[in-house]
Amino acid sequence: MHIYLDHDSGVSIYLQIMDRIKHLVATGVLKPGDQLPTIRQLSVDLHVDPNTVVHAYRELDREGIISTQQGRGTFISEHPDSEQLSQMRRERLNVIIGDALLEALSLGYSEQDIRTTVQTRLAEWRGHSGPRSEEYH
Repeated sequence: MHIYLDHDSGVSIYLQIMDRIKHLVATGVLKPGDQLPTIRQLSVDLHVDPNTVVHAYRELDREGIISTQQGRGTFISEHPDSEQLSQMRRERLNVIIGDALLEALSLGYSEQDIRTTVQTRLAEWRGHSGPRSEEYH
């Protein structure tokens, strides 16, 4: 399991860990029953304090995305709720769009420039000049 953290993003590290795990579940990379690294192992791999991983795992457990079994480990929940998966996908899309908007606005693009570019790119994806969106579902 690969988790990339951006220490300069302004987003809390535990939220980034949660977001990445949700993304991996929503995209099917992590499947129900898959075991996650131990708190200690993930904290070593990511070079973060173990309490940060504890916080992320605790919130994911509270949301029903993972299940911690004493003495066995932490696993992706066996019965992911389809509404929950849809919610995770919507949240991920909001993060992607939010990051793109933040970067574009910080570079001085107007809302109209951004809107026009997004509409043009969507039209390209639907047309012959780009891959079809169905390829990415």
